[in-house]
Amino acid sequence: MSDQNAPQTQSKRSFLQSLEVDTRLLGMIGAFVLVCLVFNVLTEGRFLTPRNVFNLTIQTVSVAIMATGMVFVIVTRHIDLSVGALLATCTAVMGMTQTEWLPQILGLELGHPMIPWITIAIGLLTGAVIGGAQGWLIGYQAIPAFIVTLGGLLIWRNVGWWMTDGATIGPLDQTFLLFGGINGTLGSFWSWVVGLLATAVALYALWSGRSTKKSHGFPVKPAWAEMLVMGFIAAAILGFVAVLNAYTVPERVIARDPATFGCEVAEGCVAAYGLPYSVLVLIAVAIVMTVIALRTRLGRYIFATGGNPDAAELSGINTRLLTVKIFAMVGVLSALAGIVASARLGYHTNDIGTLDELRVIAAAVIGGTALSGGLGTIYGAIIGALIMQSLQSGMAMVGVDAPYQNIVVGAVLVLAVWIDIQYRKRVGAK
Repeated sequence: MSDQNAPQTQSKRSFLQSLEVDTRLLGMIGAFVLVCLVFNVLTEGRFLTPRNVFNLTIQTVSVAIMATGMVFVIVTRHIDLSVGALLATCTAVMGMTQTEWLPQILGLELGHPMIPWITIAIGLLTGAVIGGAQGWLIGYQAIPAFIVTLGGLLIWRNVGWWMTDGATIGPLDQTFLLFGGINGTLGSFWSWVVGLLATAVALYALWSGRSTKKSHGFPVKPAWAEMLVMGFIAAAILGFVAVLNAYTVPERVIARDPATFGCEVAEGCVAAYGLPYSVLVLIAVAIVMTVIALRTRLGRYIFATGGNPDAAELSGINTRLLTVKIFAMVGVLSALAGIVASARLGYHTNDIGTLDELRVIAAAVIGGTALSGGLGTIYGAIIGALIMQSLQSGMAMVGVDAPYQNIVVGAVLVLAVWIDIQYRKRVGAK
């Protein structure tokens, strides 16, 4: 029996080896698909509707943005428990900037075209300064990251409360609100344009990489395997755009201003939301962070330090300054996530970002970032964030109470770490 199965097993291995697909990535995608299918059955088909996919997408963005930075933190064997509180402080600063400080100091009334951009710049600077200060305490003062960021969790959550006197801050600038999701989308036409351009760029990058390998004499995938991977990527991108374009704007919304949707009257007017601006922000962050991880000296230093900190320092890497840079980067990403989160809500509230630090860490770990350091991917963290949000959204739609949702998410996190440990043991053994 074993002899009969051997050729079949060998052919399967050859097929996967020909595709050169990361088995961990396949596992994460399979888990995400399984979660979606299970909840779609439990909700009688409501989970995979265009409307819910749209909502799921914009709800994932803020956690996914911070998770890309958390990858670098965990890769270097640190942890950051303050990202949710830092998000709250940054949104408090940005809320006060556009509603109180700019009108009082510069006389700029709400609606002035410079308000959102000054606000965003101040918010990003705030995140960078706070994150960098925490990194300095960790890197140069040798205080454990757990202690520094645990203190930051308590400090920055309450600094945000102090700045706003515990009040909800709003209304926020209309241009600022475009970064929240439903208030700012490309519409059907431009979504297709962006989708086609993204597909063309992705396929060109794959084919260009293949050509570069061949020119240098490196082995490449068979042509059929390359075409299969390219076909899957094109289908994923264009399918995602098609689903978002299938979510149409309600007639009552069109009736408020039909001209905005290219119609003279609301009756009979059909318009799609399309790609949200917040998703474009996430895509831009993912590209930048991936380039940093794979194509820059900073990225090489990060992974080298995570793999062996002592060897990295002996080789001349300034690991203390590197720590400051990483935490400053996470601070900027927390502020950017704060822009998306507060714009989605339409105001700043003092409970914004509560428990986000746990969701962010869970997303990075579920996405394959090793807590022992040295290993992690940006795309994995984003998929991990999507799995986390799918679980929470699906359970909410089924009617599971919040405490039970947290129990399930906690169990999934522990399970993901256990699976990761077992996987690394098997790979190491081989």
